[in-house]
Amino acid sequence: MSSPSGHYPIEAREGEVERLTVQSAAMAPECEVMLDRIGVGDGWHCLDLGCGPGGITELLAKRTGATGRVIGIDRNEAFLAEARKFASGTVHFRVADVYETGLAAERFDLVHLRFVASTAGEPERLLAEASRVTRPGGVIALQEPDGSTLNCWPPNAAWDRLKAVLLGVFAGVGADLTLARRLYSVVRAAGLADVQYRTFIVAVRAGDPMADYLPSTIESLRETAVRLGLVSARELPGLLEECRAFLRQPDTSFTMYTVAQVWGLKP
Repeated sequence: MSSPSGHYPIEAREGEVERLTVQSAAMAPECEVMLDRIGVGDGWHCLDLGCGPGGITELLAKRTGATGRVIGIDRNEAFLAEARKFASGTVHFRVADVYETGLAAERFDLVHLRFVASTAGEPERLLAEASRVTRPGGVIALQEPDGSTLNCWPPNAAWDRLKAVLLGVFAGVGADLTLARRLYSVVRAAGLADVQYRTFIVAVRAGDPMADYLPSTIESLRETAVRLGLVSARELPGLLEECRAFLRQPDTSFTMYTVAQVWGLKP
């Protein structure tokens, strides 16, 4: 395997698997809509690039059935060990670089990436590898965010501060947490045919499983945020505590980032 590529700044920490699992569950209904429109069915061979502790592999396995095959790829061995605990029999995981998977060419009916191109960077390079391993006529699908819609009500200073840190970390490492805005254009420029486009926003209330999303994500970016000078190690605990107290208030709500789902056919 080649050395890891990309700029992904999320750090391995206790609680990161839970954060990603909660996020996946919250977005599963909208992912199902996308898979319905793509038409994933029995016998499909699917690849989930950057799957983390499971990604959408189980959603795919449910659709592809006993004759299908689903592979999840990630460079984090701990994530994949967690994913294997709950995997269906047709789902397999392997450690690899998503930019250079080492998989055989033209092998998959569907290649999917969620929050990889935006957080690790170089979407064109990722699309080139996805296209290489997709069969002619197969589908490449991406889901990517626009972090500018991560907004709360009522307004809260700690929330705004942590949001600025979140966006600043990804910008500071060369990633793009607003990739959703241009994703349709990026996919078209990659040469895919019949490109489709839809968006969604997950709404969150106090007490919902996703309520701690912003503080928990900042905890996973702590070292990079401090190194980039976006927040001090002394200031951060107080901001996290203040934001969490706000999120526990029963009238608090927020919108997540806008997620763009874009998919097309390999000619």
